[in-house]
Amino acid sequence: MKKFFTLVTIAIAIAACTNDDRYTWNDDFADRTATDTINIRIGWMKDNVTVDEGDKSGFVTIDGTDVTVRSNTNKFLNLHLYGECADGSLTIYSWKKLGITLEKLSLTNPDGPAINNQCGKALYVTLDSDSSSLSDGAAYAERDIDQKATLFSEGQIYLQGDGSLTVYGNARNGIASDDYIVMLGGTVNVNMAPDASNGIKVNDGFTMQDGELRLNVKGDGARGIKSDGRTAIEGGNINITTSGDCKIETVDGLQDTTSAAGIKSDSLFTMTGGTLTITSSGDGGKGINCSENVEFKGGTLNITTTGSNDVGKPKGVKSDTGIIVSGGSFTVNVKKSWALDNGLESEDPEDRVTIVGTPVTKRVAKRSVDIRY
Repeated sequence: MKKFFTLVTIAIAIAACTNDDRYTWNDDFADRTATDTINIRIGWMKDNVTVDEGDKSGFVTIDGTDVTVRSNTNKFLNLHLYGECADGSLTIYSWKKLGITLEKLSLTNPDGPAINNQCGKALYVTLDSDSSSLSDGAAYAERDIDQKATLFSEGQIYLQGDGSLTVYGNARNGIASDDYIVMLGGTVNVNMAPDASNGIKVNDGFTMQDGELRLNVKGDGARGIKSDGRTAIEGGNINITTSGDCKIETVDGLQDTTSAAGIKSDSLFTMTGGTLTITSSGDGGKGINCSENVEFKGGTLNITTTGSNDVGKPKGVKSDTGIIVSGGSFTVNVKKSWALDNGLESEDPEDRVTIVGTPVTKRVAKRSVDIRY
């Protein structure tokens, strides 16, 4: 029976590997030359807003400390944001891709997103050498536009630079995109309140290339990264902590249980470099929970779950189709249930993972897995 399980796992793995190109991103800066860029400086000074320079076309309107930018130019628009405000916001409408540079900005919106980009094109968020912070409120006012996070964009988000950004999520998500998110650099800290949702939420995929990403998620059923598309870890350092228990909801008389997870990916998960550390302490909490294959090819993975199994079953790495390890350092430890779950109901821990090649260290047990190349 063990041999049958192993063959099935390998067959599933090979089939999924052929579908590795379903999600790609293209960072095209070709139209961001100096002559084709409009720079506008906007500063919040507690109870007022200053537009220092650059708004020759009247793109910026101000209502108290709430700022709206409406751009109808074909040029690249770059907004330099700075200052401090405990009751302000920025809403952006643009025809083309745009950028925002955070220059020691501290912006809180008590009744909605701090920054809301309603443009479906790419948003480049550049963190300068200082630190900035964004925060939403515990409840959002009703508006006729999407408001899904403290930092929200209808289009893609690229995070870059050599500074730091701290995002506080009190109601919904910390950072969210209706497209995909790519992290290219900088340090991003996302701290979520117990009544809030996910640290990062994306519809079309998440890619980590470089930088530091730290997510602290406390809500029941909340995820550090919730990706409806593919998730790719290629470099940088990610540290995710979840402490929420299972979220139980009753819909049409049926009970639905959602467990907290460091990463929840509804498509392929791949890791080829960098460091990913996930710690889960809630009931039924999971490190990685993936609807398709988990393919670990390089980098360093450390997952620890210490939650109980009163309602849900905590797992280190869970995949509905297969877990394939072929490089790097892959370490998973759980207090309850199984370290690995690849969809096969086998009591032999080695049936729950496909190991490619010859690792230097190989220890595969029910609650502890250590594979190193």
